[in-house]
Amino acid sequence: MNDNDVTPGDAASRRTRWERSSPAELKQLAESRPQELYEAAEQLGRTALGAGPEEPEGPEGLSVARTVRRIADALAETRSRECARFAVDIVGLLPLGTVGREEGDRVRRSVAEKLVKAQQPRDLEALFGELPERVDDPAVEVRACILGELALIGAGRGRPALDAYAERLRELGHPLARLPRTRLDVEYRFGVRVRGLGSVKTPDQLRSRFPEIPPTGSGTAAGRTAVESPDAGRAATVAEPFTVSGWSREPEARFFTLPGTLEPDDFNIAFIKELPLDCLAGEGTRRGGALTCHTTADDVINELFAAAHTGGVNGQGQGAAYARLHAWNSLYALMGLPGDIPFPEAVRLAADHRWVRFMAFTDWFHHDTADVAFAVLDPSGTRIAVLAATDTDAY
Repeated sequence: MNDNDVTPGDAASRRTRWERSSPAELKQLAESRPQELYEAAEQLGRTALGAGPEEPEGPEGLSVARTVRRIADALAETRSRECARFAVDIVGLLPLGTVGREEGDRVRRSVAEKLVKAQQPRDLEALFGELPERVDDPAVEVRACILGELALIGAGRGRPALDAYAERLRELGHPLARLPRTRLDVEYRFGVRVRGLGSVKTPDQLRSRFPEIPPTGSGTAAGRTAVESPDAGRAATVAEPFTVSGWSREPEARFFTLPGTLEPDDFNIAFIKELPLDCLAGEGTRRGGALTCHTTADDVINELFAAAHTGGVNGQGQGAAYARLHAWNSLYALMGLPGDIPFPEAVRLAADHRWVRFMAFTDWFHHDTADVAFAVLDPSGTRIAVLAATDTDAY
């Protein structure tokens, strides 16, 4: 009997076998017998997930999805055109909605990211020979993610099959298709880790990286005139990089207007402390002072990308293609820009805004995992957006 022979009760034991296989064992099989790995994943999908769209979700379905992911990842990381094809075909075994959209998306995004890191572009191009008919197809989704990953490494453009597929995705309205096919200058830090430059956790770290803005009395006076302009939809988009990746606490996204123009030097912690922000509740009752520092749009969008890509302590990160999309959605919403503004124009407009980081010692800022807080002043000097997020779930 081989792995493809089906007998009652075999599905669970077969899944257990592959769950217990080490990464090294899966890697060795991917290099020597990729067909066997593919057939194992195919069998798991057919016996445990079922062939119909009405198959219920549950622990077994999620377990299968994770096992299939391990197999697909091993194939994706093994450089060969055959392994690339098998990896992409495997994620098609997880139909949209069958094992939970969230888990299926994680599998597809993980496979796409690993494929682009491990495979030659010419071998990936072979995956794009047939143009898609619709976007609600897992096979199309993983290819869209591959194109998104290629854009972030400056590859893929100029290859006819990839260009045609990308254009077809734009015609079909796929969300990733609106992103640039190359990395923009403001995205230069996406996915780049610099030794010693982790999360900013202390005032000294913040001051060492960004120029501090001193408080002013006129900033305090201006802050008292601010009026909140609630917008739940915009707030949800601003918070998107943190909510999709499972940060522990719901981010705070708030918007304010002023009756007159705020002087740039008054956009400081004295101004921000006058805003009715949850993240600053109780400020002054704990040891340590609040502060603001100048920053730029590229720093902000990098933090947004990192939040979505890395994931929270109780969540999971998105693939780089979708992390990029969530970061741009959030940045547009912070500036209050409509989605049809081209990305180069959004970059130009971002340079006209005034961006600050701030930090305080309150029940919100715990300074132990990840705390992020930004405020942005529009070019008119009359509209402010604030975003604060923490990955600490203590209250």
